[in-house]
Amino acid sequence: MKDYKIVILGGGSAGWMTAATLVKAFPKSNITVIESPNIKTVGVGESTLGQINNWLDFLEIRDEDFMPFTNATYKLSIRFENFYKLGDKGFHYPFGFPFENDEIGNKEFWFFKKKLLPKTPIQDYANSISPQMALVNNNVIFKNEKGELPNFNFKYHVAYHFDASKFGEWLKEYYCKPKGVKYIKEEIKSIETNSDGIKSLNKKHFADLFIDCTGFKSLLLDKTLKEPFNDYTDLLPNNSAWATSVAYKDKKNELKPYTNCTALKNGWVWNIPSWDKIGTGYVYSDKYISDENALKEFKKYLDSKNTDYSKSKFNNIKMRVGIHERIFVKNVCAIGLSAGFIEPLESNGLLSVHEFLKHLVKILKRGVVSQWDKDNFNFTCKTFFDEFAEFVSFHYCLSSRTDSKYWKDIKNRSYFDKRKCDIMLKKNIECFMNPNTFFRSDAGTHYISTGMNYFGADVTDRQVMGDIDKLKEIIEKRKRESKKWDSICKNKNSLLDFLKRYIHK
Repeated sequence: MKDYKIVILGGGSAGWMTAATLVKAFPKSNITVIESPNIKTVGVGESTLGQINNWLDFLEIRDEDFMPFTNATYKLSIRFENFYKLGDKGFHYPFGFPFENDEIGNKEFWFFKKKLLPKTPIQDYANSISPQMALVNNNVIFKNEKGELPNFNFKYHVAYHFDASKFGEWLKEYYCKPKGVKYIKEEIKSIETNSDGIKSLNKKHFADLFIDCTGFKSLLLDKTLKEPFNDYTDLLPNNSAWATSVAYKDKKNELKPYTNCTALKNGWVWNIPSWDKIGTGYVYSDKYISDENALKEFKKYLDSKNTDYSKSKFNNIKMRVGIHERIFVKNVCAIGLSAGFIEPLESNGLLSVHEFLKHLVKILKRGVVSQWDKDNFNFTCKTFFDEFAEFVSFHYCLSSRTDSKYWKDIKNRSYFDKRKCDIMLKKNIECFMNPNTFFRSDAGTHYISTGMNYFGADVTDRQVMGDIDKLKEIIEKRKRESKKWDSICKNKNSLLDFLKRYIHK
């Protein structure tokens, strides 16, 4: 295995996640992070997905190590409100695996139940098939070491809420630097290039591989190598955000084990409860509303929730939505925002970072990186990115809202044949339409589509309902299961008390 000389330009969460990954995979390599002293990271609340646990496992980082420093809390689900229609009461996308019934599959169970009991609310779907919803509904959490709650693995079916800037800081001070990663604070004023890509930074920093972690600026891949950028705003129009944080009023009740997303007239608001504060922000498209009016709309929403933001600072963030044609070009690889960004919905900000890094380590371990390796990396990462972009688009294209031009345009937008990744969208639609493949556990599409009142197959169209009494018996049995899950969770520690006991002592 080759010992590489690697320069990572840019710090923040992406830069230090990259440094941590590479120093773990290649401990004998010469790894340097160069960070500008004039660029400050925006400390917004960050919400992650369960895949981050595999990355933390690889680095051998425990929850107890980083969570206290980063004001982290646990996350079990994502809730979406008013995406389907105003006043829809919201629906959840819980993590983990749905409960399987030997007598009847989940798809048949739900369709039959809805047919027999038409007034069954959409919220009942997740509650009926996901044991983890008993934790969410009771605002509790426990390690489930004895397997009381079926299908719930505390290690892998949770994610995190934390301060993104503090996460990068923890990785720098407590993981990377102790393992030998060099850290330089320096403004890059000159970049020399040659036929291999980047020759040097400031005529003194040389490397086998340069990692671009300079955020939306994309100083190396975009500004220097001029790699074309594919804009995705035709599919995902949101390109701006107002971000802030507010204090808790009633921490025990407000500290929820899920990220809450509420759709407004021109976008949506996130609510991320970290340990010391609540991170919140309004994601919107400046094509439909000005920054000034978006801030007014955001504050109006906060007022409706009786939120005190008198001491809060509001930061305006402009987002570059899309991805470069290639991410690994010559001797430059972009990670994080410098490579591409979808938008904050579905907590994908750090997802692409650790998933792209996983593939980067794989090809670097070969010792000699060929053009085939780079092409393979680019194809794999872009496919992953496109699939997730399509997944995020479903939260909009399935909406029935028409109360603003923003939502009317989304409702009327064509989601086909716009870009190369339209193939994945068609595959997902086919997945909805085919009753045998409707329930996809890998992407959570079944939770999103059902929450948006979109059923991929109608039971009356595909088979006779059969023994009604038997079906009613199965429905009652599942109802008893749900009550059992609820009774197991009711007397467990609240999320607040659990965190006080195990993390924030």
